[in-house]
Amino acid sequence: MKPEYVSKSYLDSFINQAITEDIGEGDHSSLSTIPERLIGNAKLKIKQDGIIAGLDLAREIFAHIDSRLKLNLFASDGQLVRTGDIAFEVIGPVRSILAAERLVLNCMQRMSGIATYTNHLCKLIEGTSAKILDTRKTTPNLRPLEKWAVTIGGGNNHRFALYDMIMLKDNHIDYSGGITRALNSASNYLKTTGKKLKIEVETRSLIEVQEVLDCGKADIIMLDNMDSETMKKAIKMIGGKIKTEASGGITEDNIIEMAMTGVDFISIGALTHSVKSLDMSLKAEIDK
Repeated sequence: MKPEYVSKSYLDSFINQAITEDIGEGDHSSLSTIPERLIGNAKLKIKQDGIIAGLDLAREIFAHIDSRLKLNLFASDGQLVRTGDIAFEVIGPVRSILAAERLVLNCMQRMSGIATYTNHLCKLIEGTSAKILDTRKTTPNLRPLEKWAVTIGGGNNHRFALYDMIMLKDNHIDYSGGITRALNSASNYLKTTGKKLKIEVETRSLIEVQEVLDCGKADIIMLDNMDSETMKKAIKMIGGKIKTEASGGITEDNIIEMAMTGVDFISIGALTHSVKSLDMSLKAEIDK
């Protein structure tokens, strides 16, 4: 199921731009070698173990490029796939299959890499109350697809963009003259505009955590770049009155330790900005 932010208008725009970028005036390699009416089939072969993502998107791409293309799925988004598995078969005009090939692979490899890494981190912290969150550290214009992949891998989306939440980070705080001033300004802004947005504020020390608690106008406290012992003290101070998010410096080596502090959320930019694509290929099936 596609999230709300993966709208039809977004997909149509994305696919149109991608086709224009890749095909331009025409796929001369196919136009020069493939008969116009040739019908064929190709299979998506998995070349690396992981969590597959982007199958629903692949269906949209094939349909957009040529409604005559028929897709037979042998897997579903979020499923563990192994090297040698066949995820789908596409049947139809060969020129259209080749026109869609690279766009489908680029999207699915990227999304599957994100889903695989997200799933790996989620499994590391199983048994704790913490949940994995993504960030806005995404590829421009691909954010809907990358955040979609995070959910397929079992993670959770943080705010989608600047407009759906107030997040007061270090620069906002420093420019506005401190945490209390920033929180008061944000609270007054919501009252004036009538907007119903949550306020999250970044803290870098126990002193700042206490300042947020004294102000009382935040919905979420971000505990930024704190070691696990400091984080435990902060969470004890907060006492469950406000949701907490661990951010900054989270790695595979310390994520379990961080999750064990009792923090509610752990945000990880590497889910989308440093992930390695999952290897797969689309191969023609030729009768011999």
